[in-house]
Amino acid sequence: MESQSLVDGAAAVRHARFGALPERVRFEDMTEEKQATPNDPARDTRNAEASWTTFSCLATDLGL
Repeated sequence: MESQSLVDGAAAVRHARFGALPERVRFEDMTEEKQATPNDPARDTRNAEASWTTFSCLATDLGL
């Protein structure tokens, strides 16, 4: 009978810990709104001389 009381005690502990689902989280609490960064024209300018450094080219990599 001692093992039966240990099983019942363990079952009671499990039920106390996992017997109910956690509280529901609202969608509004899961999302966050942030203001977008303003457009930076200095960052968006194109440098024609350095544009080859941003693309990978197999011929350039092989030294052809």
